[in-house]
Amino acid sequence: MPASRTPGRADAPRTASATSGTPGRTPAGRTSTGRTPAGRTSIGRTPAGRPAESRAGAAGAKRSPARPPLTPAEARALREALALRQAAAARPGITPEQLAAARAAVAARTGGSGSRRPSGSASTRGRPAAGRTAVRRAPAPSRRSRSRAPRTGSRWSTRLGVVATSALLLPAALAVLLPAAQAPDGGGSALDPTTLALTARSSLLDQADLYQQLADEADQRRARLGEAQAAEDAARAELAVRQRTVGAGAAQLYRADGTSRYPVLGLDLDQPRSTATSLARQALADRAGRALEGDVIRAERTATRLQAAVSRVADARAALAAAEQRAAEVLAAVRAEAGGLPAEVTGRLAGLGALPAAGPQQQRNEAATRRWQEHLGRLTAAGIAPPPAAALADPAAFPAGLSPALDADGRPVPGVAWAVIGSEPVTVPAAETVAAVSNALSQLGKPFVAGTAGPETYGCGGFTAASWLLAGYALPGTPGAQWASGASVPVRDVQIGDLVFAPGGQDVGIYLGEGEVVGASAASFQVAVTSMPAGSSAVRVTLPRPAGPNPALPAGGGTGACGAPLPEPGPVDPQWGGWSNGRIPAEALCRLGVGGHALRCDAAAAYAQLDAAYTAEFGTPLRITDSYRSFGAQVAVAVAKPALAAVPGTSNHGWALAIDLGGGVHVARTPQWNWMTANAARFGWVQPDWARPGGEKPEPWHWEFGRIS
Repeated sequence: MPASRTPGRADAPRTASATSGTPGRTPAGRTSTGRTPAGRTSIGRTPAGRPAESRAGAAGAKRSPARPPLTPAEARALREALALRQAAAARPGITPEQLAAARAAVAARTGGSGSRRPSGSASTRGRPAAGRTAVRRAPAPSRRSRSRAPRTGSRWSTRLGVVATSALLLPAALAVLLPAAQAPDGGGSALDPTTLALTARSSLLDQADLYQQLADEADQRRARLGEAQAAEDAARAELAVRQRTVGAGAAQLYRADGTSRYPVLGLDLDQPRSTATSLARQALADRAGRALEGDVIRAERTATRLQAAVSRVADARAALAAAEQRAAEVLAAVRAEAGGLPAEVTGRLAGLGALPAAGPQQQRNEAATRRWQEHLGRLTAAGIAPPPAAALADPAAFPAGLSPALDADGRPVPGVAWAVIGSEPVTVPAAETVAAVSNALSQLGKPFVAGTAGPETYGCGGFTAASWLLAGYALPGTPGAQWASGASVPVRDVQIGDLVFAPGGQDVGIYLGEGEVVGASAASFQVAVTSMPAGSSAVRVTLPRPAGPNPALPAGGGTGACGAPLPEPGPVDPQWGGWSNGRIPAEALCRLGVGGHALRCDAAAAYAQLDAAYTAEFGTPLRITDSYRSFGAQVAVAVAKPALAAVPGTSNHGWALAIDLGGGVHVARTPQWNWMTANAARFGWVQPDWARPGGEKPEPWHWEFGRIS
């Protein structure tokens, strides 16, 4: 038992609204008193699996019924109404028709209440009522030549993080669709940089979505090309065998004399005894002839199949080339748009959409963002526009006012420029680098989930790939592939925007300067600013890819994938993200798609896999009764059931790593509990020793993601 638990105090499951059954009824139809077979008060389920008394107790029965929660459509409509009211207040001259046009534009972009999607479409299917995207099972890996991490949640073009989409896009839509407000001097005023940043980000997300679709189409056509080539190779090999068989038979016939080819010619009236032999030989010759004719026919058919296979290969190769060309054109358009954004706009973009972190981490995130925005503001104030990466390819032909950045030995640093502001040189990164870094900083605080590429959760490789995609560069989805395909640079010359790889090559982030990187970290379970690890290696995305792959990174580092701490024997500390027990913000968690239940995102993904396996076995999903329990919820449980609940602030549920289950799992030795005992560990879920039958305080319903107690 860990020190955080109070011996003898149970984290009993609380009743969830998502569970089925008749509240407060025992199997015999009598009202349950909430007593477990051992005589302890329970706030979970009775042995028959039906919900027991609500944790609100009898006092709750005297209160008026709670207002039903808003549906997703009602919530969207409310956000849009508030945003429209704010927009109208800011621009009193807007007509009702203009407001309607702006609202329709936003609804069409976001899939809001103003735009209906077909029932059961991929964009709406399985979305939880709470409005946050449910954790989904990872898709099966596709056959593709490059590795790309799966994205999470809805399409890029339908989300801007957890910030209210309508409230952000409506002002941007108004700025684009409606006439600009007049300045006091009578001239038209320029659009606000924040509005421009929102509009630019929305456009980049749209194009990134389109590129992903085209890239997926190219992957499918690449797979079809592979299948066509395999069919061609098989037909070619079969034809070669047929041709050898026909050739051998034809050569044998050519060398044979007339009697051998036609034994019947050897019949002799004077030797009647040889007649049977001659006729038998003739039958064999006829059979061989028919077999040869069959081989010829089969060879001709194989040749026809080969010709069709060759044609299919040509068609598949042409279709692949067309898909790759379209994808390359969209990627070039993204790069051109990102390269043309003013530094002031990309600076504002860096501050959009970030989620709060806990304590010192939040201060560090804000300091890094502020330092980046100040750097871009300094360039803007000096009238210096970061040039496209293509303009920095040749050090002898830099744009006017810029010169190559120099390393410690006075040699040019590839792809990076200097400008002089006042009397000191200032680094001027490529415009695409500015867009990638700003987009990366705008995702600070988003949850970490291994193998995902946004927009709601990220793995380390998916985070760097997603950030650079919005700058017009398509990277592989894993740290190893990104290192192998990038242009290596000496770590002493690392520049802002470079990909920095930890020793061992399992973790990657984007360099921010001042010895810091931003990345999706398995150590903190969020996108965060951290220190650059000692012994790191780096590649520069904006440089041409090397002719061959980079050498393998040295082993070591002392951490696992994406900076995950290496496991230690025995129980582990459940604290994560810098938050205290029960104080984890909702934005840092992932919904389970059942009521308001949520967990840390990796635990939520593991729960989804466990639930799928359980459903396949029993035909019904797991019946969850409790998951993350905030500090306030812990206080309420302690007041309602003091004999069962842990001291507030010490519940294992307060780490978003524990669940309580009903539906038979809550009773030891049932088939459901036996199945969980045998299979849950395959998905990372275990039942602590104290909760098992015969343990210090048996709670068969209680399961934890990893041994946290």
